[in-house]
Amino acid sequence: MEWPGLYNYWIAIFLMVTGLYLVMAPQNLVKKIVGLNVFQASVFVLYITMGKVTGGTAPIIAEGIEVYSNPLPHVLILTAIVVGVATTAVGLALVVRINESFGTIEEDEIRELEEAQEDAS
Repeated sequence: MEWPGLYNYWIAIFLMVTGLYLVMAPQNLVKKIVGLNVFQASVFVLYITMGKVTGGTAPIIAEGIEVYSNPLPHVLILTAIVVGVATTAVGLALVVRINESFGTIEEDEIRELEEAQEDAS
């Protein structure tokens, strides 16, 4: 198989690197959550790509069908999407609570405010 035929893998790698950068680089907590979601989407693309069988059909026994596709990767991704949405909701709720406590969602400003609180006590 030639490299252009592997475009799904290149997309997954690009999304993975982009998501990792978004988690590590910005100081904004919402941008970090977006980066986690992008990284998660890359894993979804990777699993769905690996679950595809050329010429495969749904695993329903019928005459004349010899190649079946495994539905397990797709089921796992559906479960992961639900877990990802719940995790994102919890993360955003934490960001809202942090914003209420510190008045900012910038990581460096929060660190400075915490140090100032420790020095004052």
